[in-house]
Amino acid sequence: MDGGANYNPRTVEEVFRDFKGRRAGMIKALTTDVDEFYQQCDPVICFQLSHVEEEMPLASLPRRPAFYDFNLATCILHLTEKENLCLYGFPNELWEVNLPAEEVPPELPEPALGINFARDGMQEKDWLSLVAVHSDAWLLAVAFYFGARFGFDKADRFFISPFLFLSLDIIAARV
Repeated sequence: MDGGANYNPRTVEEVFRDFKGRRAGMIKALTTDVDEFYQQCDPVICFQLSHVEEEMPLASLPRRPAFYDFNLATCILHLTEKENLCLYGFPNELWEVNLPAEEVPPELPEPALGINFARDGMQEKDWLSLVAVHSDAWLLAVAFYFGARFGFDKADRFFISPFLFLSLDIIAARV
């Protein structure tokens, strides 16, 4: 995932619009779409490899990568951990949970890696706050990355409005 690396804002206004769009997408993931976001960040994927004649509740299985053989005639279930996932916000106000960029170094600064692994060890509101803090840091890193490439005048350097709340402020107000 490149986090929108093909998009190159060329003015202060475009950098600010990029920041606001990415921020809106991340806030949407952490508020409006929180159930979908939480589900996509599940650190364990379950695969059923053959038909099931008897159902066995997943709650009775340990939450770790393993291969379970419950009588080969009835069920084969494979549990495996997902890779390190990141939350990306895009300039068009959309969001996505995906793997980090494969290129090294990446075109844009990367968001926090492995947000899915802390999820089950924390209360949901604390985990969302942690993701929001890391999302804010990533948003600022991307904005400064774009801003550092241009020779903005001094008056244009302070383009992030103090009236825009950080993602953490919005998440904290909701929970």
